[in-house]
Amino acid sequence: MFKHFIPFLLITFFGFSVKAAVGKQGEPQMHEANKRIIPVGGNTWTINGGKVSNNGLTNWESTITRIKTYVYLSQTGTLNLSISINPGGKNLLKVTLQGISKEVIVEGGTEKEFFVGKWENVKPGYVTIELQGVSRTAASFGTLSSIGISGSAINNETAFVKDNMDNYFYWGRRGPSVHLKYSLPASEITDFYSEIKVPEGNDVIGSYFMANGFAEGYFGIQVNSLTERRILFSVWSPYSTDNPASIPAAYKITMLKKGNNVYTGEFGNEGAGGQSYLVYPWKAGMTYKFLLHAQPQSDNSTIYTAYFYAPEENKWLLIASFKRPKTTTYLKNLHSFLENFITETGDQTRMAIYGNPWVRDTSGLWTPISSAKFTADQTARKRFRLDYAGGVIGNYFYLKNCGFFIPSTTIDTFFNIEKSTIVPVIDFTQLP
Repeated sequence: MFKHFIPFLLITFFGFSVKAAVGKQGEPQMHEANKRIIPVGGNTWTINGGKVSNNGLTNWESTITRIKTYVYLSQTGTLNLSISINPGGKNLLKVTLQGISKEVIVEGGTEKEFFVGKWENVKPGYVTIELQGVSRTAASFGTLSSIGISGSAINNETAFVKDNMDNYFYWGRRGPSVHLKYSLPASEITDFYSEIKVPEGNDVIGSYFMANGFAEGYFGIQVNSLTERRILFSVWSPYSTDNPASIPAAYKITMLKKGNNVYTGEFGNEGAGGQSYLVYPWKAGMTYKFLLHAQPQSDNSTIYTAYFYAPEENKWLLIASFKRPKTTTYLKNLHSFLENFITETGDQTRMAIYGNPWVRDTSGLWTPISSAKFTADQTARKRFRLDYAGGVIGNYFYLKNCGFFIPSTTIDTFFNIEKSTIVPVIDFTQLP
């Protein structure tokens, strides 16, 4: 099983008595055919220090730092584990998996693979591989690049972010994005109304709970930091680019009006166009309402206007009104989504309840939406991350992602709720 294997030695180091596997001149201890290499850069988070980059873990100096790497296993079995690390000296590390800890000495000034040990009867699901430094002679506990796993628990269903092709580490650490694509009537839709409630404890930093998505933009609420939350409304330019500065004047989004204290400008990186947001202290556990209006114009443009109902103020607030050129359309491709936009919080679960969606057509008739297709992004479809879910709670849709929970929801499943009979009461003549 292991080539060049030297029996376990009892080694006393820095006052600790540990059993460690010693390889000949630092040679790898694992040569199984089913071995997998888990890159730290796309699968690891830290608590109390340390820094994860595409190249791995650095700045690991404190004994209270905890390094957590996640891998999905579909079957019970044994798990052999090694770490590839440049110790920079002689250090003692502790590795914990499903409540069982093993210690290993890592020594040297170049990167080597060190065998840690074998865990029996490892249960399926998301498994957390946790590392902590115990003692060191070096300036840090080392630069960790990857973790090797093998054994009978490994099969073709084992899942993690395998490489950084097309910036996979970034997208993998953000976590999977999930969507509800609504089934719509055939009429020309001028207005889209919906509601969101974020259950308490799910308002994780980096979350975008998008309520009213449409073919040309999106509208919802964000958690931007410990002290700031936003109501965000954006419209893409018809010119395809990630750089707003490169958009020709004839293709730029024009801001026509905005509400009090609303910021407006441009955005890029994921397409480009016009952006607006209101810094607003929305709260978990409260229900918030969203209204989006579209009006095609005779000059081959469409005006999109977003309103947010603030229950704390008992009134509708204007967010912004944007004019999109080269576009003559009513509302299409209506959807909601949930995403995380901060990699550091991709290990934390968040969810939202999406309810009471309605659309209004050119005749003024309101129609309830009762069916939605659950979809997910490429991070989910490529099986880099399996912590995604959606479905129905009571008579509401819900979306959930991140945090390494299981089971996941089958992508492209349709969900249905009862048709609401409570038509939105909105006096359009009184909207700001």
